[in-house]
Amino acid sequence: MTQVLLSPRERLLYAVAHATGDIQSLASGAGTLPVTQPDKLHAVLAEHLGPGHTTVVTGALDRRLVLIGPNTASGDDVWTAADLSGQPHAARSWPAWTTGRLSIANPSGWLSTATITPDGRYRLLRPRLLLAALYHPENFPLPRFPLAISDLARAARSSLLGRAELMDMQLGATLDDIIGRVLAGEVDILGISATFGQHDLMTCLLDAVSELDKPPLIVAGGSLTVRNERLLLDRYPQLIIGRGAGEPTIADVLAHWHGDLELNEIRGAGHRGSARGEGTLTIGRVRRTATVANRLQTDMWPELDLLDVTFEAKGVAQLEASRGCTNYCSFCPRGHKGQWASSDLKALRWLLAEMGHVFDRHPRIPRTVYLVDEEFIGRGDDAVARALRVADILAQAGFSWETSCRVDQVVRVDRDLAWHVERGQLWRGLVERGMRRCLFGVESGVTSILDRFNKETCAEQNALAIRTLTALGVPPRFTYITFDQQMSAGELRATHAFQGRTDLLLRPQPELSVEEIVDGVRDEEWVAEHTTGRPFYTGISYMLVSMECLIGAAYTRRAEAAGLTGRADPSMGRVEAWFADWRIGVFSRWAQLWIDRNFALDYTLKSLEKITDGQPHQVVRALRGVVKTAAYQLLDGMINLLDHTEPEPVRIDALDADCAALAGELLGGLRGQFAAALAAIEPYLADEHHDLVRREHDRWAATDTWRLINAADPCGT
Repeated sequence: MTQVLLSPRERLLYAVAHATGDIQSLASGAGTLPVTQPDKLHAVLAEHLGPGHTTVVTGALDRRLVLIGPNTASGDDVWTAADLSGQPHAARSWPAWTTGRLSIANPSGWLSTATITPDGRYRLLRPRLLLAALYHPENFPLPRFPLAISDLARAARSSLLGRAELMDMQLGATLDDIIGRVLAGEVDILGISATFGQHDLMTCLLDAVSELDKPPLIVAGGSLTVRNERLLLDRYPQLIIGRGAGEPTIADVLAHWHGDLELNEIRGAGHRGSARGEGTLTIGRVRRTATVANRLQTDMWPELDLLDVTFEAKGVAQLEASRGCTNYCSFCPRGHKGQWASSDLKALRWLLAEMGHVFDRHPRIPRTVYLVDEEFIGRGDDAVARALRVADILAQAGFSWETSCRVDQVVRVDRDLAWHVERGQLWRGLVERGMRRCLFGVESGVTSILDRFNKETCAEQNALAIRTLTALGVPPRFTYITFDQQMSAGELRATHAFQGRTDLLLRPQPELSVEEIVDGVRDEEWVAEHTTGRPFYTGISYMLVSMECLIGAAYTRRAEAAGLTGRADPSMGRVEAWFADWRIGVFSRWAQLWIDRNFALDYTLKSLEKITDGQPHQVVRALRGVVKTAAYQLLDGMINLLDHTEPEPVRIDALDADCAALAGELLGGLRGQFAAALAAIEPYLADEHHDLVRREHDRWAATDTWRLINAADPCGT
């Protein structure tokens, strides 16, 4: 007998019929039931079933669980339990709290009656968790799918405790909306995700919520909160700080709300206070619990509640296939990121299939996924095989993709020819499997700076890697820290020279073998024959970036030892720092003013690169090239000023004025160049993209002041 395969929506109809004996009115709209959005699905079911029933939609996307029962708790009530994945209830890893509180009559099936105690019912309905992502839309005009809160939602729903709601300021929610949701009394736990530049939003939210007579339990996470942990706990002593990836922490916070765990048993948390009870101190020193290692937390997949609305806002899709890094760069605090570990790839196929359904509803959005891994390839004997497996899964699902990687996955001075040939074949294989671009953290082309950054690379290695990638046909982009507080004038000149080199970006050589390319990039005559002639700076993602002395970073400690640091800046999770060479400090300040003056427009173009294909994609890249060239011209002018300014700090005001004049002159030229370039490419852009670029251009062109917006983040986090 042939087994009939049902869709999740069809299983939902069977569940409603099982519970009520009537599905007709719901069946007419079955094709649009939002299975990926539990809140909306709950609302549809509640409206259909009416006040006589209680509906619970819980569980993660791949094991969505729907429970339908009576609207009041009276003894051990009988419910309908449906696993929309079609897997038997016995195959679920039921949380420990369900023992004795929730019993499935037919565990071998996906549809069954269930007995739920009053306490079990209460746990299914509470706590009400609100996960809020903060955002400054004026600085970042186009959104990205919010992985941070989406990952936490999956962890929360997997616990089957309460309901998780998501609000993201990228996607139309305002700070007042979030505050209003809490003030309405419908939030038991507030989870806040904040990163660099969002300290003002977070403190405004925390101030408003903390003033309530009965505030919700509050947990905050993200790169910024870890940097500002002590400052935040001093100001908000009842706050819980998530210090790691977050999934184990949020699951434990839910259990803590029910009294199953003490505060000091929440994994990966920072907090103040001590044990409960009369006579104990309620506020004490900062306490930290152990985080869960990345290798033990391999389920890092998101819920997809907000993917539809992200696409409606012309945003992009993001995923992680791994977490952590294989190195300890001195400028990057590693505490909250952890060592490199792969995700459990078995789940990637179903997740991409679900994402594909959402993409199908937005046919004008290119089917591109951005893997925001710090280091895509990773380590271990199976690194190459694993990378190709990820690429195969993406390609078979019909996706192109982009990611990030370290340069030492391309060239290493301690490896032989066979290793380099294998890696060259890997990179070609990834491109063949749909890799659209890869970001590499070069950070410098000067060995002494690379040593200071603890990059474990050298200038020659970086140059060979850039040549190898481009000759293999890998579309790369690079990050580069132009100014750092401890650099010398000679290092800045060498940085300027490296960024201007025309022997690094080579023409793709598809007709040559990997062996020929590995050999050729080390032959200067071969390189001269195959160079594009384009300067290296055209491949740098963001020009003129300065080092951020982040709280807790090894580089910051070294700068502090040299007497180059001052007060903490909580908005960026960094400390104030100045430069050993005052002239470089003036240049860095004006470089940052230049970046921030052009940031929203350049970020818009960078985001449009992600959501366009073909000719529109190329013309947007050309527009970004205009911005990069102007930035390099500013650096070039600064080097000229450096050569004509004595190292003794006697002309600070004069040098500042010279930089202001230089930046103003170049900005005037950029306005003219950009207006002409925009007019030339407008016919190639779709209407919505044309309108977006024009709007940001007009706002940029109308700005007549220089100001810092604190948007820089050298780690790209």
